[in-house]
Amino acid sequence: MRTWGPLTAVSLGTFMLLLDVTIVVVALPDMARALDASLSDLQWVIDGYALALAALLLGIGAAADVLGRRRLNIMGTALFAVASLGCGLASSAELLVAARAVQGLGAAAMFATTLPLLGAAYQGRDRSVALGVWGAVSGASAALGPIVGGLLTEGPGWRWIFFVNLPVSVASIWLTLRVVPESKAPAGRRIDWAGTASFAVFAGAGTYGVLRGGTHGWASTAAATAFAVSALALLCFVLVERRAAQPLLDLRLLRKPAFTGVLVGAIGYNAAAFGVIPYLSIWLQTVLGMSPVHGSLVLLPLAGMSFLVAAAGGRLLHGVAPRLVIGIGLLLIGAGGLCMAVLDAGSTWTSLLPGLTIAGIGTGLVAPALAGAALAAVPPANAGMAGGAVNTFRQLGYAVGVALFGTVLTSRMQDSLGHDAAHTAAGGGASALHGTVPADAVRSAFASGLNGASLTAGITGLVAGILVLVMVRTPREPAPVAAATPERAPRVEEHVG
Repeated sequence: MRTWGPLTAVSLGTFMLLLDVTIVVVALPDMARALDASLSDLQWVIDGYALALAALLLGIGAAADVLGRRRLNIMGTALFAVASLGCGLASSAELLVAARAVQGLGAAAMFATTLPLLGAAYQGRDRSVALGVWGAVSGASAALGPIVGGLLTEGPGWRWIFFVNLPVSVASIWLTLRVVPESKAPAGRRIDWAGTASFAVFAGAGTYGVLRGGTHGWASTAAATAFAVSALALLCFVLVERRAAQPLLDLRLLRKPAFTGVLVGAIGYNAAAFGVIPYLSIWLQTVLGMSPVHGSLVLLPLAGMSFLVAAAGGRLLHGVAPRLVIGIGLLLIGAGGLCMAVLDAGSTWTSLLPGLTIAGIGTGLVAPALAGAALAAVPPANAGMAGGAVNTFRQLGYAVGVALFGTVLTSRMQDSLGHDAAHTAAGGGASALHGTVPADAVRSAFASGLNGASLTAGITGLVAGILVLVMVRTPREPAPVAAATPERAPRVEEHVG
């Protein structure tokens, strides 16, 4: 316990917080029925968590350096547990979205401190082993999320996808208090609260603008105001970071095309690979009539191939330039999206398998190589900042992808169904249209909407892949793909090296 207890404690928290990124996908139709939730509500159930995690990750990491990483990790886990209880007990969509945002805040505190805690607890070969196990746990959480969500939703009910976090949180806190040592950065570190707040407003307002634009029109007052606030917050973030003695993100790094290319790849990766998945799940269950478990199994090729390719890539692609691995992986993800844009009114779940499989192969290539490419693109002193930025932009890409592809989906659907019926069907209420809209019309419209969303996702992956191949060039020795997970060594090097 003394030797591997810290790894167990940290891995429990990591598994739980990353599982909650994808576990809700299969439960969306049941949530919509139970809470009378709209499509916009369902999008915020996903994006509220991802945005809080993305927007606060860098800032909370800096706060943990000052206040104590173990302390912030325990506080984050406790907040995550309380918010999970609130999610499970939510009586309305608004309460569920609010609880998910708080849950994301707790997850950011957990995620920002995991690797520094491992770095403080282990040295030498033990550290390499611990990081390898942690990376495997991170990959498994993404693969198991939809499966666990399907089993719990079809079994005790969708609320248990949140209740299950409670005993895991208690175990993680107990272990952390017993076996994880406290650690801090050297004295003198400051917390960039202004940068944290301005980045959070930029990300949240921009995503809100995309969602409102898809629902009420891009020229609507709400959408225009949100985009204006987002632009102003971005300007404030740039001004703050240029003057900060210890910025969250040193903007001079963005002058390096290789580093900027990695961030473009991170956004494009999570958006193209995962942004359409919630709508595929709704289609499988509400239009094709599949159960939550069966719907989750249809998505298994994406997660399964990703896990297998990532596991084998460390050996087979050792020494290959990350630029090539990431670029080709993104092109495959884009190709997978294009392969899924072939649905019609008579399509079944089998139509998705080729695209999901190809995208899974690409995902398995991209995910392990992102961190290595980020580290190779910046000076060693900026390794932690680079790794944190990659993680932040990945989650931001997922949140924006869900919002953008949902807008494309409903725009295509309302051409034949009308505004209200399109949003009802896309939000999991296809059965509510029976008697007013022919079933074939709903199937045809949903298929058309998914084709548009998948096509947009495919183009996003292709463009991101081309940009990475063009931009991510560095004279330094290429980092091996075996720098396993996207959240691996960066923060360890910053805080412990």
